[in-house]
Amino acid sequence: MSLQDDVVDQIKQCYDPEIPVNVYDLGLVYDIEIDGDCVLVQMTFTSEACPSAREIPVDIRNRVCSLDKVNRCDFEIVWDPAWHPSMISEEARKELGIDEDALNA
Repeated sequence: MSLQDDVVDQIKQCYDPEIPVNVYDLGLVYDIEIDGDCVLVQMTFTSEACPSAREIPVDIRNRVCSLDKVNRCDFEIVWDPAWHPSMISEEARKELGIDEDALNA
């Protein structure tokens, strides 16, 4: 398994406390860059007023930095493109009961 896969696995252990789906499958993680032992996570939140905007990055950082090959984990919080429920993985949409018609409404 690659370090990229290990990082994704760790991020998939992080949840928005208000939604029973991990932040990766929610589509909040836009990109993961690895440079040596440093990981940069480009991500967003469901809204700019997200009450978990401080907790989620701390949880991600702690989990990603627990990997032997990672020494540092930084974040770039972006708002473009804006998050939309269509970014949720198909599996997570099923878990949340979101159908395709609801995404296009």
